[in-house]
Amino acid sequence: MKVLHINCNYIGTALHQTMIEHLEKFGCENQVYVPTYDKSVGVITPNKNVLVSECFRKWDRLVFDYKQSKIRKDVESKIDITAFDCIHAYTLFTDGNCAKKLSERYHIPYVVAVRNTDVNIFLAHNPFFRKRGVEIMKGASAIFFLSDAYRKEVFEKYISFRDAQELSKKVRIIPNGIDDFWLQNTPQEMEARILGNKIRLIYAGRIDKNKNIVTTQQAMRLLRGQGYDVTLTVVGKIVDQKVYKSISKDPYTICIPPQPKEKLIDYYRASDIFVMPSFHETFGLVYAEAMSQGLPAIYTRGQGFDEQFEDGLVGNAVNAASAEDIADKIKRIWNNYIKVRDNCLHCFQKFDWNKISSLYFNIYTSLDS
Repeated sequence: MKVLHINCNYIGTALHQTMIEHLEKFGCENQVYVPTYDKSVGVITPNKNVLVSECFRKWDRLVFDYKQSKIRKDVESKIDITAFDCIHAYTLFTDGNCAKKLSERYHIPYVVAVRNTDVNIFLAHNPFFRKRGVEIMKGASAIFFLSDAYRKEVFEKYISFRDAQELSKKVRIIPNGIDDFWLQNTPQEMEARILGNKIRLIYAGRIDKNKNIVTTQQAMRLLRGQGYDVTLTVVGKIVDQKVYKSISKDPYTICIPPQPKEKLIDYYRASDIFVMPSFHETFGLVYAEAMSQGLPAIYTRGQGFDEQFEDGLVGNAVNAASAEDIADKIKRIWNNYIKVRDNCLHCFQKFDWNKISSLYFNIYTSLDS
């Protein structure tokens, strides 16, 4: 089985390279094509089977079809499309539109994923693209969502009842996996604690407006007013200085620069609850990473991690705009803490790349040309 992966986001995270490496264990031959306007933005060193191509300019993104024509001509000039059994597009629009055109020309099936930018930029703010998005999904052999929450949002807001009946048969809910490091370094013994009023919260990720750290701090103030000794550790890169200056004023918050996973694990183990009520989140790998260390999670209702598990099992979904709801759900976890913590340690294996890659490989091999 030879698969052409079209992934415009590939070099921005180690996530997808990890997935490709696990697919190879199943005998899958992979070629990754990465269309971009700037190779220097990458944070990984791509493997040999990855072609990163600066095939369009930054401002070409303003005219979707012009940019798409450049990408399609580039991939056709550099890769023998006929050598592949399947095309995997990692976004609905940028990658999926290209995959659909290649599929029509070379009669090769394609599968497509729907992600955060597709939902919250293209579909939400560009009505012109909604019909095109439906057509891309109709042409695909399978449609991937990272969570059922995003599937519901797309199907309820942007797809007609008639089209939904057809497309729902193709939908597969497959989450992202976490680095093997987290699976190989689960705590052997959890700290024996007498639960009192001291709650140690932690957040890891970008420091920006979307991650909603300010509202978490508002929830902390509510909890402190109710007698809880609540602190927050923020680990991450400062993306928005205004947000950083605001959150760093809080005397019960400590901000720490980004940490390698070998150090981050110690911060997780020194904490009680992971809190990230983002406004928008495709999935949020950090929730799963924190779970692997026995940390229950506060996540946003209707966003990527919501409905990965029954609410309350490994944490709780919240209204990201409500400090009251966040505070209430932190208390709910705290009142049932040992059980929820233990659930996390049993459930996080769902995010093992070996299991997830097996699902993808089985879908690839089931496709008809």
